[in-house]
Amino acid sequence: MGDLLTYLPPLARGAWMTIILCLIVGVAGSILGFVIGLARASSIGVLRWVSAIYTNFLRGIPLLIILLFTYFALPLLIPGADFSQLMSGAIGLTLFVSAYIAEVVRGAIESVPRGQYEAAEALGLGFFNKFRYVIVPQAMRVMVPPWVGILLAMIKDSSLVSVIGFVDLTQAGKIVGTTTMQPLWAFVVVGAVYFFICYPLGRFGRWYEKRLSISLARPPDTLQILMPAVTGLLEHEPPELPESPESPRDAGGTT
Repeated sequence: MGDLLTYLPPLARGAWMTIILCLIVGVAGSILGFVIGLARASSIGVLRWVSAIYTNFLRGIPLLIILLFTYFALPLLIPGADFSQLMSGAIGLTLFVSAYIAEVVRGAIESVPRGQYEAAEALGLGFFNKFRYVIVPQAMRVMVPPWVGILLAMIKDSSLVSVIGFVDLTQAGKIVGTTTMQPLWAFVVVGAVYFFICYPLGRFGRWYEKRLSISLARPPDTLQILMPAVTGLLEHEPPELPESPESPRDAGGTT
């Protein structure tokens, strides 16, 4: 155990690289998945068709194959491109995670009752304001728990990037365990670090879920959601109309 303590700095560097990788993938995968999820729930047939191919194709391929493809095959498809191990791992994980997040977003948006869409359209809201004030706030109640679960799974699946030579926490634990001839203690430390990385995110998901007070049976009132938008519109005073010039008949008076 004493020899293992001397190798804590390599484990700390591996944990830091894992955190950097997961932050990149979490942000990029969430943004890409949200956009693709909106396309999946779109009324435009071409967008639904393309996004459906994207999600179904990536969800049907093992993550390990995607990582190997992005590291070995992607540079061959893009002549002159030089992808580092971090970049290749981030690209592969982002593509994989975004496909699952897109399905979560699609399901959450489609769970919003149709009457909410009709109410927003009746108030004259455009596409952007309709999703901003009506659809997305209600869909967040459904999408946040599985979204957090996907991010937690992504953090643990990031250990697969070690197959392309990226020295993350898992790879660092493997090196330390082989060097010290104490693989048990090395991977105990690695597992503990993964737990301390995932636990705050899981607690945040539970806190946000309670804050939203998830209740699928009783969706929030559309008027309450639209109140900020309607209030903002009412606060704008209408422009004053210029006074019309007096007609010659009015100027001359009545006879």
